[in-house]
Amino acid sequence: MATKPGYWTSLHGVATLTLIGAALYFLFMEHGAHVLPYLPFLIILLCPLMHLFMHKGHSGHGHGENGHGEHQHPNAEEAYRLGLEEGRKNPNDRP
Repeated sequence: MATKPGYWTSLHGVATLTLIGAALYFLFMEHGAHVLPYLPFLIILLCPLMHLFMHKGHSGHGHGENGHGEHQHPNAEEAYRLGLEEGRKNPNDRP
């Protein structure tokens, strides 16, 4: 079964990246004095955009029957219980 190549590796994606790169280059070279003071705010504003675009492949926030998501290891509850017991031990009993 062949998988469809991603957008960013297609011809249109490479052209888009090239245009974005050229626009950013000229923006910083010609208008750097106007843009650089706002750069920290622009980075903070990128966080919601990154969240939206990075969750594209997840098809939503699906939750399993225990509400922790579908990527949880089957023995996670037992591992949690063992870790909790280990943490409750007397510190002098630890190696």
